[in-house]
Amino acid sequence: MDFLTEFPSLGRRDLSALRQAIDGAFRNFTRAYGEGIEAFFDPLLRFMIWFERLLIHAPWPVVIAVLAGLAWLGSRSWKITAGTVAAFLAIGWLGMWENTMSTLAIISVATFLCIAIGIPIGILMARYNRAQTLITPVLDVMQTIPSFVYLIPVVMLLGIGKVPGLLAVCIYALPPIVRLTNLGIRLVDTEVLEAATAFGASTREKLWGVQIPLALPNIFAGVNQTIMMALSMVVIASMIGVQGLGVPVLRAISNQYLALGLMNGLAIVALAIIFDRVSQTYGKRLQSYKDQGHG
Repeated sequence: MDFLTEFPSLGRRDLSALRQAIDGAFRNFTRAYGEGIEAFFDPLLRFMIWFERLLIHAPWPVVIAVLAGLAWLGSRSWKITAGTVAAFLAIGWLGMWENTMSTLAIISVATFLCIAIGIPIGILMARYNRAQTLITPVLDVMQTIPSFVYLIPVVMLLGIGKVPGLLAVCIYALPPIVRLTNLGIRLVDTEVLEAATAFGASTREKLWGVQIPLALPNIFAGVNQTIMMALSMVVIASMIGVQGLGVPVLRAISNQYLALGLMNGLAIVALAIIFDRVSQTYGKRLQSYKDQGHG
């Protein structure tokens, strides 16, 4: 049975007129403010292009040494560091170096943006219940709405390219860092906060000196999830002009190139495992420091 036959007031003409009105309003908004929005994101685009070129054109031994150093600083594990070096050597040997560096560039920028935006929002939600009530439904929508749906207005506003892809990745990857920052701060023991108050700590001192340090394991769990979700968007972002490992995967799907798809897919998996192991190990170290501090 047709839904519209049950509710005649919601006629097809009314619905069609509503859709046309929404489409027309968005087109007018795009014409009026599209150039201004592009100009606003232009510094970000320039930085992304510079960072991607830096990774691609830097000597590969230097890049691998830096990545190995970061893996060691995060994990303090020789196994994870050696695995990182082996993975990137294999990626280079299989001819996927440039695509991997492009993917690494956008994932790095997206993660830093999500951290810079998400942690303050999470702090705001933890401090004000009204903010949590207002922001939580927005996060629910960001996590549940299909990525192809919000790609439409992003592409209409900014066209095809790196910035629309970055925005799509950030929309998808932002909620975990916000939620876990909020959760981590709210889980701080009230007795600890009361002790800080007794010593005369201000609200800002309690936040930066007590709550955020104790919430760091949860915050880094959010960073871990944000990185994983950003990597999962690599293939979809390639559909709107983002260079990287997603492009050959998309080409392999279109042309049924099994080997090409498998190799580039495994490169994405290797990046995910490296990021996951390093960030998880760092989070566990923070948790152990936290426990020792309480002990």
